[in-house]
Amino acid sequence: MKLNLRNPLCFFDLETTGINIAQDRILEIAVIKMMPNGEIHRKSNVLNPTIPIPPESSAIHGIREEDVAGKPTFKEVAKEYAKFLEGADLAGFNVLKFDVPVLVEEFLRAGVEFDYSRKKIIDAQKIFHLMEKRTLSAAYKFYVGKELIDSHTAEADTEATMEVFLAQVERYEGKPVTDGLNRPLGEIRNDMEVLAKLTSADMVDLAGRMIMNDKGQEVFNFGKHKNKAVMTVFKEEPAYYDWMMNGDFSLDTKRKLTEIKLRNFRK
Repeated sequence: MKLNLRNPLCFFDLETTGINIAQDRILEIAVIKMMPNGEIHRKSNVLNPTIPIPPESSAIHGIREEDVAGKPTFKEVAKEYAKFLEGADLAGFNVLKFDVPVLVEEFLRAGVEFDYSRKKIIDAQKIFHLMEKRTLSAAYKFYVGKELIDSHTAEADTEATMEVFLAQVERYEGKPVTDGLNRPLGEIRNDMEVLAKLTSADMVDLAGRMIMNDKGQEVFNFGKHKNKAVMTVFKEEPAYYDWMMNGDFSLDTKRKLTEIKLRNFRK
């Protein structure tokens, strides 16, 4: 279909060294500019981030140190992209939480004016979540084919959840499961041990402040130490344990923190 555009609309995506908006850098940028008359213009670059590329990031997007050697930095192409995006609105998937903030940070570091406040920003992920609800009522309608009556009463919600679960196992049994990076996780089976591993295998504490990484290590899942091993943080910054123990964290989280610390202390 043809979009009804008053201004050019730039779809864009970034690959970065990580997910810290303030510290990480752009490795690759791609922009597709749709003009009101239907013309399409494209611009993309692989960039030298000027900081190391963590192996875990390379595992996601496949860009390694050797791929960026000799490539321009963002600062060197910033004016080109500012001009390409000038007068255009922005669109992408999850751009509000990540891509736009990272892009703005890079323009600010480069000292190039980029006034996003005058642009309309459209996030396809937001539309997806608005239109394809992820509520129990929506799941009941999708899997069971019925409307959920008396939603938000414990009895009705429990009955509905059981029916949804039974329908899920029947519908998906034998089908492979992948994560957000398309890596295989296993397959759906009528086996509670298998299903538990698929849905909660990486859980350390119930609040999700810590999870298990691919190496079987407990890592933090929030804040400045996100993705860093818990014991590595405690060794490098011993006061962090005290800060969490005195902070507004759940008792379960504090209990798990103490278990991890004592287990490693005994080694």
